[in-house]
Amino acid sequence: MTAGVTGFDVGRVRGQYPALADGRAWLDGAAGTQVPEQVVEAVAAAMRGGLANQGGVFPAARRADALVGAARRAFAAFTGAPDPAGVVLGPTSSALLVRLAAALEPTWGPGDEVVVTEADHEANVAPWTQAAARAGAVVRTARLGPGGGLPAGAVTSLIGPRTRLVAVTAASNLTGARVDVAAVAAAAREVGARSVVDGVHHAAYSPVDVRALGADLYATSAHKWAGPHVAALVAADPAVLETIDPPRPAGAPTSGPERFEQGTNPFAAMAGVAAAVEHWAAMTDDGDTRAAQRAAAAHTAALGDRLWTALGQMAHVRRYGPDGPAAVRTPIAAFRVAGRTPAEVVAALDAAGVNAWAGWAYAWGAAGALGVREDGGLVRLSPNHYSRAWEVDRALDVLGTLTP
Repeated sequence: MTAGVTGFDVGRVRGQYPALADGRAWLDGAAGTQVPEQVVEAVAAAMRGGLANQGGVFPAARRADALVGAARRAFAAFTGAPDPAGVVLGPTSSALLVRLAAALEPTWGPGDEVVVTEADHEANVAPWTQAAARAGAVVRTARLGPGGGLPAGAVTSLIGPRTRLVAVTAASNLTGARVDVAAVAAAAREVGARSVVDGVHHAAYSPVDVRALGADLYATSAHKWAGPHVAALVAADPAVLETIDPPRPAGAPTSGPERFEQGTNPFAAMAGVAAAVEHWAAMTDDGDTRAAQRAAAAHTAALGDRLWTALGQMAHVRRYGPDGPAAVRTPIAAFRVAGRTPAEVVAALDAAGVNAWAGWAYAWGAAGALGVREDGGLVRLSPNHYSRAWEVDRALDVLGTLTP
């Protein structure tokens, strides 16, 4: 078992992921995780069993209905949502946020205000700024702090009586900087504004409780936590969804989460979402998803500290983002190496069998604020729940040789 993490056996967990048998160091988790055999089999079984569209009376259609219902329950369980009726399913979080913006745009007008942040992925910025421009609303942007973090006050200071929506990330996908979402959501609620949280990166490294966060809607995607590419907008209260009227085809459902969903659902992938959450529940001995999230978070925090601290001791490496414990940042490391472009660094890592990313990870505002948007972005290393210390050490060994 991982030292200091009771009941979490990373070796046992890792052994369930067939892709990890290639001997490489998979430190690209912030861009998406691999899937365990349980998920692979669930997707394959759904396809083998035969599927039809929802709403029919015959077995294949009833199986599709059941898979969608199971996926809603799985997303609710993983995020601590009180009711699966508050779970809107979709192909990606980006697509769901675009749909939500299209639904809210007609309710805004000149003089209304929308708050976004420099810390966010563009998926939680562009839909709102574009919708606000069409509606004549004013966009206010919260700026990063000196250390690359986003203080809650930078967001709450922009919220006022004309604020209609506040969009904020729970953790930066570029630097890992965490945000005090509860404080931001409370400030939005005081003025009657909706709050939308990008939790796509956050959910992979944190026990999630949407009720404790206090935001109206929380976006997550299963591909960041061992599932297939299926996303969800999760409401802390399903009643919130009933106050939003999205554009939809004639004859589409007029209530419930289904009215936000367009077209045929990817039923086999839905089976994979349910299997992924079952996999999480089995990661620790007590079979509790929340306990597994806490144990995995402790495991990844230890690896993240190992990586972050070692990089800080390399004179030729500059780290980006807030310096601090797991409460301040997720266990990813964004950095530059002196005398090397980020692309050159990831090429060297690849040659040594380490998977890593370079670029700005669609965090356009953050990359601009950090001054790295125009010259290659940052290198990003990101361990996750199935990572081992040897993977971090292999990456560090390579980086140690890349002196100017």
